[in-house]
Amino acid sequence: MDRPNKNELICYCFGYSASDIESDVVRHGRSLILEKITPEKRAGGCNCSVKNPKGR
Repeated sequence: MDRPNKNELICYCFGYSASDIESDVVRHGRSLILEKITPEKRAGGCNCSVKNPKGR
């Protein structure tokens, strides 16, 4: 699996890059971004299959 470019979007629905996620973990010791995205996905607030060019 290729490692993403730091500026590459990881989350197309919410606009987070690899750099955003790495900075979040360094700052908080865990990913608050992931904690925000997870309930949104469960509630149907994610459209990755359409927005992500890789279809995920």
